[in-house]
Amino acid sequence: QGHLIESGGGLVQAGASLRLSCAASGLTFSSYCMGWFLQAPGKEREFVATIGWSGATTHYADSVKGRFTISRDDAKNTVYLQMNNLKPDDTAVYYCNAYEVESSGRLNDYWGEGLLVTVSS
Repeated sequence: QGHLIESGGGLVQAGASLRLSCAASGLTFSSYCMGWFLQAPGKEREFVATIGWSGATTHYADSVKGRFTISRDDAKNTVYLQMNNLKPDDTAVYYCNAYEVESSGRLNDYWGEGLLVTVSS
């Protein structure tokens, strides 16, 4: 059973940077696509960024392109989200996600518990 633990959240001022980390256990990390999602107060969870199992492909929400960078370290079973030039609208709970589709078609999908990022103006 996969388990994801996020760290690195907190309170920062607008324009600052944060790096979120997500450490995975109980799964074959190198086989999983990893992603970050956020949920702002009163809103639904939404996509932020994803990185393929090989690390060669990344995708970002338009709202974070040019400011956020997703990366992975398979040796540490960890995915990162470097967030630069943070804005108050980035305030949300950030969730780490791991998913893979087995050759059988079975989807394995895991979520972290989330951590709060607050950006003050």
